[in-house]
Amino acid sequence: MQLETVLDHIFAIRRITRQDQRLLMSTLLSKEDLNEQEKSQISRVFNALQSGLIKVVD
Repeated sequence: MQLETVLDHIFAIRRITRQDQRLLMSTLLSKEDLNEQEKSQISRVFNALQSGLIKVVD
């Protein structure tokens, strides 16, 4: 699965579930290197989590 697809889903529902976390981690671990756009998208997720724009749910 592409990283962009996983991140789009997280931002669309403004939540990150355990399943989303697993998908995100497996996608990240399957890649050798992240390009600048991917790094930016990951930072965007963390910033949104810290600011409360994305909620963590089970």
